[in-house]
Amino acid sequence: MRNLRPFLVLIVFFLFSATIFSRLVFLQILNRQFWTALGEGQQNDVSPITGRRGEIFFQQGEPLAINKAAKYVFICPKEIKNKEETAQILSEALNIKQDELFEKVSETRLFEPVKHKLSEEEQQKIKEANIPGVYLEDEVVRYYPQKNLASHVVGFLAGDNTGQYGVEGFYNDILSGKEILASNEKGPFGYLLFSDSYKASKGADIFLTIDSSIQFKAEELLSKWQEKLGFEAGEILVLEPNSGEVLALAVAPSFDPNFYWQTEDLRVFQNPFAQKLFEPGSVLKPVVMAAGLNEGKITPQTKYIDKGILHIGGWPIENYGKYVWGEQTMTGVLEKSINTGAVFAEQQIGHKTFLKYLEKFGLFEETGIDLQGEVFSENLEFKKGYEINYATASYGQGIEITPIQLVRVFATIANQGKMPKLHLVSKIIENGQEKQLNFANQEQIISPEAASQLTAMLISVVENGFAKSAKVPGYWIAGKTGTAQISWPVLDIQRAGYSDKTWQTFVGFAPALSPQFLIMVRLTDPKTKTAEYSAVPIFQELAQYIIDYWGIVPNYE
Repeated sequence: MRNLRPFLVLIVFFLFSATIFSRLVFLQILNRQFWTALGEGQQNDVSPITGRRGEIFFQQGEPLAINKAAKYVFICPKEIKNKEETAQILSEALNIKQDELFEKVSETRLFEPVKHKLSEEEQQKIKEANIPGVYLEDEVVRYYPQKNLASHVVGFLAGDNTGQYGVEGFYNDILSGKEILASNEKGPFGYLLFSDSYKASKGADIFLTIDSSIQFKAEELLSKWQEKLGFEAGEILVLEPNSGEVLALAVAPSFDPNFYWQTEDLRVFQNPFAQKLFEPGSVLKPVVMAAGLNEGKITPQTKYIDKGILHIGGWPIENYGKYVWGEQTMTGVLEKSINTGAVFAEQQIGHKTFLKYLEKFGLFEETGIDLQGEVFSENLEFKKGYEINYATASYGQGIEITPIQLVRVFATIANQGKMPKLHLVSKIIENGQEKQLNFANQEQIISPEAASQLTAMLISVVENGFAKSAKVPGYWIAGKTGTAQISWPVLDIQRAGYSDKTWQTFVGFAPALSPQFLIMVRLTDPKTKTAEYSAVPIFQELAQYIIDYWGIVPNYE
């Protein structure tokens, strides 16, 4: 019995060893993949990482919206002992209300962001304070080095990293970096030992059609003439009419997209060219003339007798200043901007045909320009078909359009009757490859012959009519003025009819017989009676600048 005891102990030992060995085989060999995955899960933290946003550049490559290294400050509330004192120091250093900061330092979370995009001075104050639980960290922020320049073109990046307005908004999906699941490896005392976030795909870079020199000049002119004319708001757009490339888009008042949150009136963010409707007035008269010429119902020499007033359905229609012009041609109607003459032209083509051409010129639809939030009006009131509606629409009242729709009308005339696709982006670079953009397809709206006839009539407006101050010596210029009263509802006053305030507009292109640029100038309530004395001189100054800048050869002695 005594000899049996060591034998039993040996048997138990071997059985115990076999159990341990079999368990190790099960864990390390048979079930190895499970425990490896579990270990990796404990060692690695997987989180979504978004690549950097693509950048935006002017035509010549100057940066308009870029990514910039910056600093932000955050706190670890649990590490802060004297919370009241810390809130006071941070308040003085960062110009934030002390009450707000005290709420943050009183939180129980491990991490609480305080302020982003710190200035050099703010960073220095935080470093000097050296407060336990307060940390400076690197970040990448959106930066607009041109500040207010072209702000309505670019828009801005909001706090949720979503593009708002302009190109930032329209191309947000293309500009946004692509998201991946990044693996952050943990060490024995925490993490981050390694991250593969560098693999995240950067968003596409965008190059605009905007010429920075012309853009700067346009904004400079708005500032200069606002002092002289005292207008409430103003816009200038410069276009290459054959290609549809927008070369400048200037708006006053503007804003600094770096500090967009400081703008009190959010309506300032809206781009008036694409996001605000207006009644254009006489600058729309070329549409009825284009329809009449294309249909063969009128010629530039077609005559009629102006008596200064006519009645449509009991409503009186008069000329500006109640002038009586007597016998006039259709060219004379545009030169002198005669309302009754526009009504005469509309009567020659008929209501259905006039409506058809308003539709063909795209006045009841979006232009499709690459700016966020474009609007349009279906003009349902006009489409009710009352006689008076067609009459007033022939000279640009009682019909709502956007300025960009008006620009496209004149671009179509300048482009031999073909409607160009208006756009602000020339190329998109994604993953080192240039994406193909197609803006070539152009619809023929009126015949080249009708467009040439109308161009000659618009040249006569500048040479002999109310737009003489648009002339640049040595160059034929075609254009049309428009002065339209602003309705009370537009001014947020619920009252029928029109106020004494006006929109004053001029659209022109040059050299008229082979157009290289088109300019639209629109001013809201300048202290002048008509566009002849406000928008036209601004056009002339900018046209002269572009002619000199491009070195365009004169048309005539």
